[in-house]
Amino acid sequence: MLQSLNVSLAAVLALLGSLIGPAAAQQQPLRSECLAMANAPPRALPVSLRRTAAKAEDVAITYVGHSTYYIDTPGGVRIATDFNGAYRTGRLPDVITMNRAHSTHYTLFPDPKIPHVLHGWGENGQAAQVSTRVGDVYIRNVPTDIRRYYGEGTSGAMIKDGNSIFIFEVAGLCIGHLGHLHHKLDDTHFAAIGRLDIVMVPIDGTYTMSLDGVSEITKRLRASVVLPMHRFATPLDEFMRLIGQQFAIDQRSERTLKVSRDTLPATPTVIILDGV
Repeated sequence: MLQSLNVSLAAVLALLGSLIGPAAAQQQPLRSECLAMANAPPRALPVSLRRTAAKAEDVAITYVGHSTYYIDTPGGVRIATDFNGAYRTGRLPDVITMNRAHSTHYTLFPDPKIPHVLHGWGENGQAAQVSTRVGDVYIRNVPTDIRRYYGEGTSGAMIKDGNSIFIFEVAGLCIGHLGHLHHKLDDTHFAAIGRLDIVMVPIDGTYTMSLDGVSEITKRLRASVVLPMHRFATPLDEFMRLIGQQFAIDQRSERTLKVSRDTLPATPTVIILDGV
């Protein structure tokens, strides 16, 4: 009798283990390959990126306007940055990210057919915490502060963790969108960002931050590709003068850049896609 009970108990425990095991595995935190690469010894490459390297597929990045870029992944996921619904091209995105600085950077009423809506701000004074995988892209955020505007209290004061830098990891590429950045980044921010191959940088010099400040950040990130945004207020040659001779410049007549890990420029390059 006792032996029978022991066998039954073992069977129940085995069944529970089989049910709990997969659930526990699914709850494991997602891992950033870009952070792993940034923290690894020189020449080290994570195993999953070695697999990607064997099949270097293009990511298409299209400048739609203002601070909105569409990112189309090899797996067919479409992402729109700083989405407000006004800057559109082609089909609806599958994922939208937003920063709340102005109505040109977010909408509280996105098309309900967009399945993934990611806010760069949290609720009740908390920082946004984004760490999610959609198809072949892993998306995370690094919170930043934002200035208050009229109607939000004292104009010019800062709201802690009010916005985010979004980072998209796909096909072995680390793509960052600085959003409506209002202040310099410290070592903690740079450590949380990790490695970036492509970075989208606001260059208006007024509504976000000074050209000196954003140029300093751009030089420290030293991404292979710099994609300017907020281009309406600043002569591009002034931005280029500030970031120095270490960056090449490539002005194109098309709105879409197709790039893979293997086709990144050897020299850090500012690529100006068509558009305003």
